Amino acid sequence: MNPLEFANFEDFKKIKGQQLPVGNWYTITQEMITDFANATLDKQWIHIDETRAAKESPFKSTIAHGFMSVAMISKLLEDSFSIKSIKMGLNYGLNKVRFPNPVLVNSQLRMISSVKEIDEMDNNGIKVTFSCTIEIKGQDKPACVAEFIAAFFE
Repeated sequence: MNPLEFANFEDFKKIKGQQLPVGNWYTITQEMITDFANATLDKQWIHIDETRAAKESPFKSTIAHGFMSVAMISKLLEDSFSIKSIKMGLNYGLNKVRFPNPVLVNSQLRMISSVKEIDEMDNNGIKVTFSCTIEIKGQDKPACVAEFIAAFFE
């Protein structure tokens, strides 16, 4: 995938309502899931106990935390575009978030996103609402559907 490059906010605003480039596939490893469990202190067996998950889980393997998909949105967006004039970006929040399908260990994820809204902010900033769908390779239902909001400053 070739990320889009924008010189500044005025250039970026032209993409409002349009889709960003479809992302690359990322494999979700057990190490990533375990690291996320350690960082969030959510060490439920369905995420970290491979032996028990193989025996007792309806999925027959460990699964990633739903919030791990959400946590990846910033990186996945960063891979799809850049604005050269940005001095700082912040996660602003989320609107609608759903996890329609579990992410089994070693699944591959990628994101399809579009720029839904762009609002002006103080201090030379813009607030951007992205529509995000994180797909699972080979699955009809996505891992995550969310409206993600970021604040960018020039």
